[in-house]
Amino acid sequence: MTDLKFKNFLSKDGIAHVDAPQWFKKRIDIRKAFPLPYRETPDTLAAIVSDAITKVDNLKHQKGGPSLLGDGPFDPRGPRYQEAQKAQLAPHMQGLAETIDQSVALFKGLSNWNHPLVMPNVIPPANIASMTAAMLTEVFSPNIIEGEYSWNVELAELESTAMLARLLGWDPGIAGGLYTFGGSGCYFYGLKYALTRVLGKESRLTGIRTDGKVLVSQQGHYCKMNSTDWTGLGMNNIINIETDPDANCMDIECLEEVMEELNKAGTPIISIICTMGSTDAFAVDPVKKVRELIEKYPNPPGFGRPFLYCDAVIGWAWLCFKSYDFEENPMQFRPQVLDAIKTNMEAIKQMEYADAVGCDFHKVGWSPYNCSLFMVKDIGEYQRLMSRPGSDYLQERTSYNPGNYTLEVSRSGAYAMAGWATLKYFGHEGFQAVLGGILEVQQELRERIQQEADMVCVNPDDNGFVTLFRIYPSDVNASVQYAKELSWSDCQDELMKHNRLQEKVADTLWDWYKEGRVIDGCHLTYTSLSTGFRPTEYNRDESDPDAMIYGLKSFPMNVFIDADSMDTLVKVVKAARDEVIKEGWL
Repeated sequence: MTDLKFKNFLSKDGIAHVDAPQWFKKRIDIRKAFPLPYRETPDTLAAIVSDAITKVDNLKHQKGGPSLLGDGPFDPRGPRYQEAQKAQLAPHMQGLAETIDQSVALFKGLSNWNHPLVMPNVIPPANIASMTAAMLTEVFSPNIIEGEYSWNVELAELESTAMLARLLGWDPGIAGGLYTFGGSGCYFYGLKYALTRVLGKESRLTGIRTDGKVLVSQQGHYCKMNSTDWTGLGMNNIINIETDPDANCMDIECLEEVMEELNKAGTPIISIICTMGSTDAFAVDPVKKVRELIEKYPNPPGFGRPFLYCDAVIGWAWLCFKSYDFEENPMQFRPQVLDAIKTNMEAIKQMEYADAVGCDFHKVGWSPYNCSLFMVKDIGEYQRLMSRPGSDYLQERTSYNPGNYTLEVSRSGAYAMAGWATLKYFGHEGFQAVLGGILEVQQELRERIQQEADMVCVNPDDNGFVTLFRIYPSDVNASVQYAKELSWSDCQDELMKHNRLQEKVADTLWDWYKEGRVIDGCHLTYTSLSTGFRPTEYNRDESDPDAMIYGLKSFPMNVFIDADSMDTLVKVVKAARDEVIKEGWL
């Protein structure tokens, strides 16, 4: 047996001989689960993937059906996760078809993000161009650690950064960037770059030994805590800047007071984070004014200039309207929507003053997770500060080798391919139509809410994707009651009571949704709740956690949501309110 050559283990039709070693027989079986190295007709991989997609697609319901995949009801408390502890590796191989069927089954009970009744949060479905481009990388595994292992696939990253640089108003010959694992990854890259530039390259050797400060608005994303923690700077070095309740952005006077105080104390500012579109309120900070303050209040001698980072994971796509003819209005947006679009674009385009920007494609790029692009204004400086010695077993055979300065080192080409394919497919007009269309649908809901005396929109002046609203008992004038709760501290008990109502309505809708409840022939809308949309006017510093505005939330991020979706939303919210009051929860 040991004298046989491999070629003698196989028959002419590729079947292992009976007397071949057992390891060889199993190896031949396992080959069936890998793409062949040569072209084949028909293509086995294509057939298997097509069959799997058909099976998972069959979990959808017919038009007019529920938005959950598979047949319910499902337990609102979630799957029995404790059952996972019983899993163990089987002693023998399992069939490929059985494994794929088990994979498909895991999708039962998941929400169908493309469904017209799904609008809970910033969770958009992926477009087919991005999905397909990302899936192609799963076949051949291009690794954007260096050009040798990714070859032309690196062009997806390089061309994406050139396109984004032009949108930002930066020189594409100087600017650059890289795809990473999410908005938090962009934030982390930005803070590490800031630390190195302010504290010096030697800080990468000695560690962080200075309590520099990170300044970010109250509405800044909570990943500020992740980044300050994981970089070693420490969460205690975050200074939250008050938000202007009228402009819904960082209070520039408050920011200047803090910067002046730090300047006098000789305390360096590591970074000022501008939020360019928060999740709920779509807060957009005034980047140009922040840049002016950075020039006015430089760091003490021995430290680099404060770093200006824009967290634009939700807001970046509005840059596509920089080319829009607002006079001609070729997309024919209604006047209210056109005004909102122009306001958003004017605010977002100030990012040209930033040092670095984070952009999510799995949010406002309608691409699969994960897909985020970290952009820097000067890629040369970034590479000089962040590069490290190469590996003994990697060779720089091409001119683009980002593994020398990236956190991940090995990086899937899926991120870059998905984002690049979206940019190529959408172009300016694709982004304009989808973004503006969200505001058109949102306007339908806001106008619908205005017709209901027991409902009130609590963010009517926000120009983002979200409509936040409150529902009250049917005999309460919602607008009058909300105005009191927002402004009068002696109405805090009423505020808290009606906050509990919003929370209970949201919980009831969730339970009904998972249970498959039908209301007047309508399946349940999947929406959500915000418990910290904004503080009351007498709690601007957010010192009292009870004096906060709760709101039910509609986040219409898919292109199948329409006016009928919003009618259904109002109907089911009222039904849930009535049920909550009937059960005595108020």
